[in-house]
Amino acid sequence: MTQLDNRIEAPGASKKNPKPVVTDRHGRRVLSLAVPRALIWPALVVAIILTQIPFLATVYFSTQRWNLLRPLDRGFVGFDNYITVFTSGELASALRATATITGTSVFLSLVFGLGLALLLNRQFFGRSIARTLLITPFLVMPAAAALAWKWNLLDANFGLFKWLSQELGLPVIQWNTDSPIVTVIMVLTWQFMPFMMLILLAGLQSQDKEVLEAAQMDGAGALRIFTQMTLPHLRQYIEIGVLLGAILLLATFDPIAILTGGSGGTKTLPLLLYEKAFIALEVGQAAAFGVVTVAITIIFAAFLLRTVFRIFSEQGVR
Repeated sequence: MTQLDNRIEAPGASKKNPKPVVTDRHGRRVLSLAVPRALIWPALVVAIILTQIPFLATVYFSTQRWNLLRPLDRGFVGFDNYITVFTSGELASALRATATITGTSVFLSLVFGLGLALLLNRQFFGRSIARTLLITPFLVMPAAAALAWKWNLLDANFGLFKWLSQELGLPVIQWNTDSPIVTVIMVLTWQFMPFMMLILLAGLQSQDKEVLEAAQMDGAGALRIFTQMTLPHLRQYIEIGVLLGAILLLATFDPIAILTGGSGGTKTLPLLLYEKAFIALEVGQAAAFGVVTVAITIIFAAFLLRTVFRIFSEQGVR
């Protein structure tokens, strides 16, 4: 809360009309929020026009019976499309695929990213070059990366993995069809591992080196220092990395569409919406799926934002 009880006389102001100074509950002076809020309004209005009006149109379409193959057979059906969404089983299957792929990819990206961050936190010759090369997968376009993995690495006829399997005497695997979920998770982990690595590397480099040296002088081993000092210090960085990585992976479309096309249990929510709208041409059902997806995303995002705000609040208290 702010209080207007404390007032000080501004330079050049009349003694009869002193200007109020806004202070927080600890008595510290804070700036007025009127100007920042006024500057935000234009962007907020544009964001509302670009997001809420299309969403309201989607809600309207979700109450319509509308298939582009039968444009004249269109009418109001109420909540029939929503009943189809929750009874067809496609939503539950897409939620399971989304949760499996997103959760596993985030976890593996975090584990491998932490290992690379620990490696790059050490001093060695060519560290800057190694850091640049390790960041590269995150900078490659998702569609280009998926195409490279599908044809140059995973193809069972002339891919690099086929040659390695033959050299090692292992059976050749057609990854896209034999293990579609593993293929998608492997590519997404490779692509988002640098993102986690950068966040965790920033956390490692912010750790007080004098404290670590003091712990070593007191006889603490490397494993004990890592588990009892480094990991607690990285907690907030790990949480932020997991939250941001989950948000990014939830909207993943290109790699899944290119690698598997949604087959083998890899049909996530974005791919399901695409199939309903642009393959089946069921505009009404696609709109209903979209509204339900937005509702689920809002609930998930609210939880994520609450967690992020709590992290920054605790950091501010420290």
